[in-house]
This record gives sequence, C-alpha cells and structure tokens, in this order.
Amino acid sequence: MARPILIAAGGTGGHLFPAESLAHELIARGYDIHLATDHRATNYGHEFPATATHIIASATFGDRSLIGLVKSGFRLVRGQIQSLALVSRLKPAVAIGFGGYPTLPPLLAASLLGRPTIVHEANAVMGRANRFLASRVTAVATSFSETGLLGDAGAKAVFTGNPIRPKVLAAVAPYDAPEAGGKLRLVVFGGSQGARVFADLVPPALERLPSSILDRLRLVQQVRAEDMDRVGAVYGRLGLDHEIAPFFTDLPERMAAAHLVVCRSGASSVSELTVIGRPSILVPLPHALDNDQKTNALGLEKAGGAIMAEQASLTPDRLAGLIAELADDPARLTAMAAAAKAEGRPDAVRRLADLVEHIAKGGKPADTSRT
Repeated sequence: MARPILIAAGGTGGHLFPAESLAHELIARGYDIHLATDHRATNYGHEFPATATHIIASATFGDRSLIGLVKSGFRLVRGQIQSLALVSRLKPAVAIGFGGYPTLPPLLAASLLGRPTIVHEANAVMGRANRFLASRVTAVATSFSETGLLGDAGAKAVFTGNPIRPKVLAAVAPYDAPEAGGKLRLVVFGGSQGARVFADLVPPALERLPSSILDRLRLVQQVRAEDMDRVGAVYGRLGLDHEIAPFFTDLPERMAAAHLVVCRSGASSVSELTVIGRPSILVPLPHALDNDQKTNALGLEKAGGAIMAEQASLTPDRLAGLIAELADDPARLTAMAAAAKAEGRPDAVRRLADLVEHIAKGGKPADTSRT
C-alpha cells in the first residue's frame, strides 16, 4: 500500500504550481498524495494529481475589527480541528507546506502529532506563514541559495530550488532570437490571478512605440475579464497583431515562444523564466510585506537575465522605451536569455523529492547536500 504524503498549499498558482510538480514526482516514486488547501484551489488546482483534496478553513487576520478578528479566530480553530482529524487519519510519512496561511493548520497539526514536516519557501525572502512554522518543522527547503529572514531556521535549511511543473519542463526549447526587422513576440502576464497594472500600462506604452517596432510586434497578454473590452479596443485601433485572454492554460508554451516577457516577479514566474531561459522585464508587486517579489527580481537582474522596473516609477513612456531598446538589440536579448537560463534549476523537483524521502526515513537536514 502506498504511503500517504500530505501537501499543504495556499490556493494561488504561486503556491500550488510547485506543489503540483512535487506531487507528480512523488506519485512516480509510489506515494499517495493528499492536498490540503483553501477554496481558491478550484481556480488553479484542476490539474493537481491528488488522491483527495481537503479544503481547510484558514484566515489571514486582514480585517482588524473586533468582529473580523473573532471570525478569523473561529476559522482558525475550525481549521485546526479539521487538520488534527485529517493528520490523525492519514498518518502521513511527511507533511510538506508550500506557504500561504492555509498551510498553518495542517503543518501545526502534523508537528503536534509527531509527524515529520517540511516547509518549502519559494521566494528569496521567507514569507510570514513559513517563518511562523520554521522553528516547528523538521526541515526548510529553499528555492534560492541565499534566502532572507531565515533566522535560526537556517541551520535546517536545504537548497533545492523551486519545483517546476511537468508542462513547463516540456516547453523548454532553445531561444530563437528575433531577426532584424522580423517579428518580435512579446508575452505579458501577471501571475495566476492576473495584474490590472498591465492593462493600464501596456496599451498606452505600445501606442508610444514607433511604427517600425509596432508593425513587427506579435503580442500575447493576460488581461482580467473586466479589462478585456478596453484593452482590446486599443489594440484594435492600433491594428496590432495580438491575442488577449483572462488566462492561458498553455502559458509555458507561449513563454517558450516569446522573444521578451513582461510580468510580475513571483517565485513561480521567475523560476519558470529561468528554466525556460527567456529575457524579461519584471515588475514586482508593490507594497508586499517583505518585498519578496522585488528581491526575486533583483536577483535575476543581477544575474543579467532581466530588467527590474518598479511599478511606482514605470510610466508608459518608460515601458515603451525599454521595449524599443530591447527590440532593437537582438544580441542583448540573446545574452539575457542565456543569463536567465544559467539561473534555472530544472532538477529542483528531484532534489525536493529526495529531501522528502530522506526526512520520511528519519533523516536530518544536516545529512543532505546544500549545493
């Protein structure tokens, strides 16, 4: 009988995608996968290969009013009771969390019941939920060789990289640099939930491009449903060769076909850009609690694979200038693609699965390789 492993993840793509990759790898190794998450997984978890998905109550304490705090407290208590019952029934060989507040009740329950536990940190700065859990778990897996805010948990940290979904690995292909005067394939997306800023910035930026570049452009852009009409109207007026949609199920293939990508710098996006090896303009999510996306973007910019552009100072004129500058410099795009590729960790899922098995057998993080 296959041994169960409990994977806990917040219900966004940034949490679920690396968890999905690990699930595929562990299933291939003979394990039975159970997913604990929140209701948002119905949007992004359709392809998650779990034997069962368990919706666990959780809360973020975003509403600081008395009523909001009481409601959040009740949800957390309910989630903890659900998680204790789930872990008691499954008796998982390992419980592994991928961040987000929905990971708290399952990982706490597993720790309280004496099960081996791991948290995986996707970003270059450890998130709050993972920081809370770090002192209580058996091991911490990191996506970056240097991860901020680890604190004392650094002693049990193992660098694995960020697992990449099989469909992303399948899309990997050599970079096809644009020819002088030829088509320039631009892909714009804002993560699994989209980003309104690109609906506000990209259309006026493209309006400012000279016709010599605009006529070459082939645009694929993720646009929220409520912004489709206004964005489409601009591109129609420009006569632009374009395709827009609220979500692309084949986004990895579209990224692999791109000459240039403009996107947020969430951990999954940055990891996929590096494994596929594509140059990018990264616009970090502003006002993030720990500046995790900015730290992710700065790391790839330092490596030469991206340009980091903070949203507060990114005007349509500046974005148009960046696109035009890169469009006229195929050699720079090629160099950026190679630099991004050099940062990729296509073997991250194998390394993380090895750690899971090591911990399941009673091993300690210090016994594993950190290179």
